[in-house]
Amino acid sequence: MSKINLLVNLPSGFFTAPVLRPVFRRLSAVAVLRKRSHNAAAEIASDLRWADAVIMWSWPALTHELLDKAPRLAFSGQLDITQSAARVALERGLPVSVSRRAWSPAVAEMALALILAGLRRTSTFHAAMWAGKERWVRKFPDDIDADERQLTGRPVGIVGLGAVGQRLAELLAPFRCSLRACDPFLPADAAARFGVTRTPLRDLIRNSDVVVICAASNKGTRHLVGKREIAAFRRGAVLVNVARAALVDTQALLARLKKGDMYAALDVFDAEPLDPRSPLRRLPNVYLTPHRAGGVLASVERIITQLADDLEAHLAGQPRAHALTERMLPALDA
Repeated sequence: MSKINLLVNLPSGFFTAPVLRPVFRRLSAVAVLRKRSHNAAAEIASDLRWADAVIMWSWPALTHELLDKAPRLAFSGQLDITQSAARVALERGLPVSVSRRAWSPAVAEMALALILAGLRRTSTFHAAMWAGKERWVRKFPDDIDADERQLTGRPVGIVGLGAVGQRLAELLAPFRCSLRACDPFLPADAAARFGVTRTPLRDLIRNSDVVVICAASNKGTRHLVGKREIAAFRRGAVLVNVARAALVDTQALLARLKKGDMYAALDVFDAEPLDPRSPLRRLPNVYLTPHRAGGVLASVERIITQLADDLEAHLAGQPRAHALTERMLPALDA
């Protein structure tokens, strides 16, 4: 079989990462590779005209205008895709595979780590010991902080039971938590399979000691957790956000956090990198990570390998495991 023309349009680090050498060897066996790192539509247009297939992130978005200039393109493998770009591909019948779920195992693990950090105060203890300012228990159990709690048996709410939320539910199973989920697109059989009770958002917040945000970010979910929802959090509750900052009203959250009666563990922010002057950096009841939830090498290997698998399946006329479908649209970011 003759080789196809494959445009791989990714940040340059993908082409030098040792973990990806095996998958690029696989791709080279079936395709002539053209490696690029275009960010704009005008830059990628000529390479798309050459390509029979493309592997890319989500930018530049494959609009109708760009696809009109790519008459040979018969397959698109994307690390992620927006709702609008997905609709364009579906309208045109362009086979698209999306490997965004490959981030989910690592993101769910980070969510679990942040839950434990918020409940067990591990980051606080670590920072205090580094500074030599830790407080040792002198009078047991009177010195124990009531806000330091175990996760086992605790009520946990998950907002968005997509791939991340589902994996988190699996990770929480050994902790025997009472799980609630808010997700308007969640089928009843999926709720039963993952051991969650479908619950309206504000009821979920009122009845949970931990609330984890895992939903997609789009027009319908902007400030999903707004002023009224933040007011509904229990005293001592922990809010974890491993999705997108836009789902939470940051100013309303800050106002509540300054009262000192709840906790937040955040991996995402309205502007990144986070401003050094941000008050989030100075609150003792906030735990911060610099948008690292999915960013482990295992994720990088998975996202490209899944697209290579689907490209090979497409060329062989076989079903693709990660094919874009219309059912996926609500789970995509705007």
